[in-house]
Amino acid sequence: MTDDGDADLTWQTTDSEIDYTCPGFDVRRDEVVLPDGTETDFHYVEEPPAVVVLPFTPDGDVVLIDEWRQAVGRVNHALPAGSTEPDDDDLAAVAARELAEETGYEADSFSPLFTVEPSNGLLNSVHHYVLARGCEPTAEQDLDFNESIRVAVTDYDDLLRAVLDGDVRDGRTVVGVTRYELADRWQRPGARTGAGDEGL
Repeated sequence: MTDDGDADLTWQTTDSEIDYTCPGFDVRRDEVVLPDGTETDFHYVEEPPAVVVLPFTPDGDVVLIDEWRQAVGRVNHALPAGSTEPDDDDLAAVAARELAEETGYEADSFSPLFTVEPSNGLLNSVHHYVLARGCEPTAEQDLDFNESIRVAVTDYDDLLRAVLDGDVRDGRTVVGVTRYELADRWQRPGARTGAGDEGL
């Protein structure tokens, strides 16, 4: 949501460069002029858009992954997710690819849920959430060399309870499950098991 009245808050970018690059993301430095005329710089992480998949089996369970996360030093219980490639223009295809690579599951259909900017004070990340239905283990995992992942099929209500109790701390999973519960499950009774939406 934007407003023409935001002009008094807008920063002017006068220059922009990559200060550091590594597999997966860059650190960008923008030279900016603040609304009061102050000149300064601002660093942020730049990374490709990502797709986060909420995958339901035909029985209504959710296909999750247990993955080691080095930054926090523990195994993370989470929804499958992955970054887009430069030539990706079909979110359903990206969701299908990431779901198969991380879990070995394939879905009958995909439909969009919502899009968020998870931490736009530090990152330019955009996460596209996609609902997958009819997921079955009909593919083979194809993990990257630095991915340590175990598939964990979980009852939806157990997952929701773990999210609400704080046992699941992964931000993408908390956002995805609570948003699905509030908007899609409450407003459309058939959505609990992934029924009633049109595909992408």
